[in-house]
Amino acid sequence: MDASAFRRASVPVVAEPGQRNLEEVNLRDLEYFTAVAELGHFGKAAERCFCTQPTLSGQIRKLEDELGAPLFERIPGGARLTPLGEQCLPCARESLAAARRLEELGKAARDPSAGSILLGAIPTAGPYLWPSALDALREAFPRLRPLLREEQTRVLLESLREGRVEAGILALPVEAPALDREDLWDEPFLLAVPEGHELSKRRLVEARSLEELELLLLDEGHCLRDQALEICNRTGAREAEGFRATSLETLRQMVRAGAGCTLLPASAARAEPGLSILPFDDPPARRMALLWRKGHPRADLMPRLASALRDHRPF
Repeated sequence: MDASAFRRASVPVVAEPGQRNLEEVNLRDLEYFTAVAELGHFGKAAERCFCTQPTLSGQIRKLEDELGAPLFERIPGGARLTPLGEQCLPCARESLAAARRLEELGKAARDPSAGSILLGAIPTAGPYLWPSALDALREAFPRLRPLLREEQTRVLLESLREGRVEAGILALPVEAPALDREDLWDEPFLLAVPEGHELSKRRLVEARSLEELELLLLDEGHCLRDQALEICNRTGAREAEGFRATSLETLRQMVRAGAGCTLLPASAARAEPGLSILPFDDPPARRMALLWRKGHPRADLMPRLASALRDHRPF
């Protein structure tokens, strides 16, 4: 049975004595429900589930009618779980995870290196990694069809544990006892400064040169922010006040505009007019790794995926 068939499948839900009986609950409806619960927004959930918002909203209402009470409180700008929704969410996740594991077992039995595989990456790696990663995987596994997703570290780890993503590329360290891993590479950081900055003419930057320097950083939730703050603590640099970016590309453009300096991982550190990229004499680095759920039916494939990725690292 393929992925779409699993989503159309149903799980019989039997009411407790004295409660109304439910019709069979569609797994796709549970997918819609968990997406809204996790994102807190019907429109964003529809994007994740590749459907229209009216379709998703209609199926949520149908599920609420079956349960006899609302799952969400509709609020300006989004939605939040009702007490019933909070109780139902773990059950929905368990049902979806079980269905995905059945699907994985079938795929792995047929051919672990064929068919679709859902891969995730953190946003500070994905845009720079995917072009080389796709080339690597096409070359090594011509019958494999990678489906790609970008999520922040916390969400990606949750997606891996619950089977929504089969393997993920993250920066270490992470707390993930339920996951196995293969280290990929150590990616150095470089200093990005505006053209004409006092450091821009140097061939190499010493860590002590960052003392008292103000750095533009990413917003909360990005692991790269934590890594940059750690470097700041070691070197005496400070975070620039009043600005936090949501992407590395925003950081790049703010540096080009003369708003300040920042740290960029090597894969994102391309030179362009208005921007000087400077290597460190003793570069700080982040370690990237491929992670997957322990006991995954494709577990034997994962080290081979990691090996192919290492041969096409993005810097």
